[in-house]
Amino acid sequence: MRPLIHEASIMIPTLQRLIESLRKELQQYGEMLALLDHQQEQVAHRRTAGVWDSVSAIDTQGTVMAEARSEREALQRSLARALGRPEAATIAELLPCLPPDYRPLVGALVEENNQLLLRVQSRARQNHLLLRRSVELMQQFIGSLCAVSPPVYNCAGTLGAEAFGGSLYEAVG
Repeated sequence: MRPLIHEASIMIPTLQRLIESLRKELQQYGEMLALLDHQQEQVAHRRTAGVWDSVSAIDTQGTVMAEARSEREALQRSLARALGRPEAATIAELLPCLPPDYRPLVGALVEENNQLLLRVQSRARQNHLLLRRSVELMQQFIGSLCAVSPPVYNCAGTLGAEAFGGSLYEAVG
């Protein structure tokens, strides 16, 4: 009987810390999703400064998310040890070993984290495609400005690059 009491005295506080860590991780995923939504809005409205700011905020949030995940993984390993299970055990594998009162909460938090992570990944892919398309359009625009023989308007308002006989810089300057 003594080992069970000792095991429970270690396991319950670790389990409670794991629950808090799962909540924190869920919060960080939610904040990342909000930042990605904001970035998508900035791109859609062509707010260049807002896009640059969002990239920095997303990068910072990515670091915070990774820290939250690492903390949760460490607590998960600690809980596995307290339960006498392999450290590499997943929460799904640990769930049946938890006290019955904790199983629904832990299961729900894990499910919410997984669902939100999928939404974050999907939104990140969408934003990546939007940003990549924006860069492609900008490259095309710059390419058209730097063409070897760009069309330039003469004083009469008609196209006449040959009238200047020089580079775009000379034609504009």
